Amino acid sequence: MRFAFIDAWKEVWSVEFLCRIMQVTSRGFRAWRLRPMSQRQRDDMVILAHIREQHRLSLESYGRPRMTEELQELGLKVGHRRVGRLMRDNGIKIIRTQKYKATTDSNHTFNIAPNLLDQDFSADGPNQKWAGDISYIWTSEGWLYLAVILDLYSRRVIGWAVSNRMKR
Repeated sequence: MRFAFIDAWKEVWSVEFLCRIMQVTSRGFRAWRLRPMSQRQRDDMVILAHIREQHRLSLESYGRPRMTEELQELGLKVGHRRVGRLMRDNGIKIIRTQKYKATTDSNHTFNIAPNLLDQDFSADGPNQKWAGDISYIWTSEGWLYLAVILDLYSRRVIGWAVSNRMKR
């Protein structure tokens, strides 16, 4: 770790200064740089190339468990911890997408209420025009639904209700 730190910062400060700070010899640092890559490091480079390719092919959606499965199907002998370490160390992250959830069903045979406001949200006095809305609130126990009725003149809440389901 010390030598890797020195190698990363040698463009900013001198190697001798960094070696003194890290309490290692500059000779040891040069020997570390000339040392050939270990077999594990070479294997990691090959696995990392496969991870990057699978990451691209999956449209950046495969996390550690699924990536491990894919690599094992390709014939690579890897574990989920190694795959996770390589992904984390190289900044390979998934792009999380939320599933589409339809909240309104417009394809029905029920009567449709007329649009009485017609986008005119101004009112001349209290209790002439009311508007309502439903908000979805995620909690540790699941979804809650908040229904609110507003007076469009005073902008005050006329009534509200909270429930864990949308039906009565």
